[in-house]
Amino acid sequence: MAPTRSAMRQEHTTVPADNGEVTLLIARQVEEGYEEAFEQWAGEILAAARRFSGHLGHGLFRPAAPGAPWFLVHRFRDSAALERWQSSKERALFFSNCTGHHHTEIARRELTGMETWFAKPGASRPAPPRWKMAISSGLAIFPISLLGNAVLGPYLTGLPLVARTAVFTVLFSVLMTYVAMPTTSRLLRRWLHA
Repeated sequence: MAPTRSAMRQEHTTVPADNGEVTLLIARQVEEGYEEAFEQWAGEILAAARRFSGHLGHGLFRPAAPGAPWFLVHRFRDSAALERWQSSKERALFFSNCTGHHHTEIARRELTGMETWFAKPGASRPAPPRWKMAISSGLAIFPISLLGNAVLGPYLTGLPLVARTAVFTVLFSVLMTYVAMPTTSRLLRRWLHA
């Protein structure tokens, strides 16, 4: 399900990849006619989670079609931060009185590190084996590395090592996150999940 600007609300904080970060993906089925009430409830629970230490961001995805599930996404710095939120009084209050909720959780997944690049929202299958993720990442890194060294390399030779490395780090991070990994995981999806 591809989110549009109007289909998603998101708060985002940039962190280094694969540092123990946990992404929690929750699918909830909402009864017809209660979408507005659910959206308000979801906005409030996401805002409450946002105030917790270690919470990095969140998103709310509307359904792709009538009757399809809604998705709530939380990002946490690590498993301990996720556990603090999961066991908090603040979160419990949102579920203590279920009268009028008209929505139920139908799926939940916790993704860590690189698994988030290979997960499709709403899919219940597990992440691919790590060796497949390593091959896919290598295939994504190679053209970026080649392009970066061929195009930028000659212009950066005069820079100190730290500055040159910083330029390549920014280039790699942006292109891996927004171009290479989404493309690679989409092209190799059948093989990754075979």
